[in-house]
Amino acid sequence: MTFHFSLQEITSCFMVLFAIIDIIGSIPIVVNIKEKAGYIQAEKTAVVACTLLIAFLFLGEKILTIIGIDLPSFAVAGAFVLFIIAVEMILGIEINKTEAPGTTSIIPLAFPLIAGAGALTTVLSLKAQYHVENIIVAIILNMILVYLVLRYCGKLEQWLGNGGISILKKVFGVILLAISIKLFTANIASLVEKLH
Repeated sequence: MTFHFSLQEITSCFMVLFAIIDIIGSIPIVVNIKEKAGYIQAEKTAVVACTLLIAFLFLGEKILTIIGIDLPSFAVAGAFVLFIIAVEMILGIEINKTEAPGTTSIIPLAFPLIAGAGALTTVLSLKAQYHVENIIVAIILNMILVYLVLRYCGKLEQWLGNGGISILKKVFGVILLAISIKLFTANIASLVEKLH
């Protein structure tokens, strides 16, 4: 078995995934979730998200086919969750009541915020262009960055201050809302076509 490690491929995959995951832009969302849950398990979140992305790289299309879900349906479901988080951020209301803080590591952080429909779909798209080993390295590098942001979100929160967090929360809430609507509209058309 031969490996085709390429710095150029790793860099390309890393940048694409970095843009899709957008963990830096998600800092206000992370802080918002931390306020509600009390704490965030950075290691667990990064490991779960990394596992989801790598598993989806190999099994994505097969898993969705087996359980009878297509990619558009998967993307629309993710869009709804992102929409709810965005509305919470913009209006300052609580829709999703977090009862068990430990679960926040998986939902909504690991999925759909980090390893969401966009990232999972992107992983499948990258597989058609790049070698699998380079995609895996790019995923791991992104998850290290995710871990660091989640681990030190408290310090980032202090650095930004309450005013900065509040402004960023509203701004990124609107951006997240736009992303969720774009994800919804991009995939709902194909679902409607299937009904006819």
